[in-house]
Amino acid sequence: MPLGALACEKCQALLYSEELARISTRANSLEEQDNLTQAREEWLKALPLLPPTSTQAEWIRGKVYKLELAAKHAPAHPKNEWAKKLGPLAPVAILLAKSKVLLTALFKLKFLLSLGAFMALYWSLYGAAFGVGFVLLIFVHEMGHYIDIRRRGLPADMPVFLPGLGAYVRWQALGVTRTTRAAVSLAGPLAGFLGAAVCAVMWYKTGSGVWAALASATAWLNILNLIPIWVLDGGQAANALSKTERFVLLASCLALWAITGNGLFFLVAGGVTYRLFTRDLPPMPSPKIAVYYVFVLAALGSVLYLIPTQGFGQQ
Repeated sequence: MPLGALACEKCQALLYSEELARISTRANSLEEQDNLTQAREEWLKALPLLPPTSTQAEWIRGKVYKLELAAKHAPAHPKNEWAKKLGPLAPVAILLAKSKVLLTALFKLKFLLSLGAFMALYWSLYGAAFGVGFVLLIFVHEMGHYIDIRRRGLPADMPVFLPGLGAYVRWQALGVTRTTRAAVSLAGPLAGFLGAAVCAVMWYKTGSGVWAALASATAWLNILNLIPIWVLDGGQAANALSKTERFVLLASCLALWAITGNGLFFLVAGGVTYRLFTRDLPPMPSPKIAVYYVFVLAALGSVLYLIPTQGFGQQ
């Protein structure tokens, strides 16, 4: 890299992506606390770390301008006014307003309420044993994403569950490369495999059909999620693969289909075939992501191959 460069000339990856993510976290936190002036100053710290003509730099300049306007039109002494109205409770209210306790509690409440509604739905559909176990295994999948994001020093919220639809982890990816996004996407199915493997071991030791059903259902859903289309984890992971790596992935899916006899791998192969003709190839290949992708598919396939099942969640 040339001296003073801010991004790779070939792949356009930002050199200071991790620092930019930390600045984004601090600035957003300050905005949530209504410290608009300090938030503006924090966003300004990001500009020297970005190429002046980049999309991110343009977005930040717009953000700084909006914060400047908002700070000018903010009431001069809003805190004093409501503090007087609260009387003796004012010190407690000010303490809560200046801390993250209340905000954190609200996010946790959102997580817990959505998890509870999600669990109630599957409990009613499949009974307590399978319903609770199934929801916990989806939670393990989502925590795979969450933990991988957090260990990279990037901001992320706890998972939110949508009854009947699935779950997601919201995170900020300012300046994050395709390879990092792909790794984060594959971390969920990898955690899903670990959960399915634990269930498979429990089935082997106990002979209980519930454990077998949980293992197969989890593996089934995680493989389905690896179809490289739309917003599925596989779709995000495939964005980092070159055309050659996509051919390798296609060959691996066909091989797994032939070995296991499971039609899910044919669906994944169909998605890969589609991605061979899309115009979204990365500037540089990612062989590690390709190996990671194939490994997770093969690991999940081994669970379905070893456990006798008749369909989704059935023994």
